[in-house]
Amino acid sequence: MAASTHDHDREEGLSFQPKFDASGLVTCVATDVATGEVLMVAHMNDEALRKTIATGEAWYFSRSRKALWRKGESSGQTQRVIEMRMDCDQDAVWIRVEQTGAACHTGRRSCFYRAVKGEGGAVGLSPVDAERLFDPAQVYRI
Repeated sequence: MAASTHDHDREEGLSFQPKFDASGLVTCVATDVATGEVLMVAHMNDEALRKTIATGEAWYFSRSRKALWRKGESSGQTQRVIEMRMDCDQDAVWIRVEQTGAACHTGRRSCFYRAVKGEGGAVGLSPVDAERLFDPAQVYRI
């Protein structure tokens, strides 16, 4: 009974109760506040979520590097958070941002620069809005 009360509070109440996964993360979708374009999907741990709220800048947790990072700290391609929303069960975050430059580490405006195409049983990818805004090798010193 307590679990259903807790779930009801999380889903219908006004208490901020992020529901982190087994790795301590919530998924975050970032969209452009002006256009609605999906820019990227990343993850936040508790610290990244709280820093994002406190600073108004997007902070994430890198699963590959196992480290906290502020969007744009090395590239200059920053995200100013205009609005943050939680989904119904508080295990996903949507942030509406003012994006400076490119959101994707590949140098593109959005991480979603390829459309899935299926023809004759074969599935492939086709570039869509795939123009680079910066050279990742120059920015990240790869």
